[in-house]
Amino acid sequence: QVQLVESGGGLVQAGGSLRLSCAASGRPVRRCVMGGFRRAPGKERDFVAALNWSGDSTYDADSVKGRFAISRDNAKNMVYLQMNALKPEDTAVYYCAASNRPWYSRRYRHYEFEYWGQGTQVTVSS
Repeated sequence: QVQLVESGGGLVQAGGSLRLSCAASGRPVRRCVMGGFRRAPGKERDFVAALNWSGDSTYDADSVKGRFAISRDNAKNMVYLQMNALKPEDTAVYYCAASNRPWYSRRYRHYEFEYWGQGTQVTVSS
């Protein structure tokens, strides 16, 4: 079993930056595909980014490409989402997720991830 806890959310002005952290405990996630999702008010949970077990291959949603970067530190069992040039439309609850499925450099669906964190709120003001 894997437990995931996100942190680092908050209120930021448009154009600003935030770094979200995801701490994994229980079973190590060093062999898991790790993903980031978000749910904006009144919308479905949406894919943001994912990376493979070693962290040398990532895939970003078009909406965040060039602004967000997902990374991991397997020695610390941590995953990070660096978010730059934030926009009001990035406002959402952000989730960390882990999957035992093989890595593919493509957009993932939420049902492909077995483990989820509780989420952290990110609010971007205009």
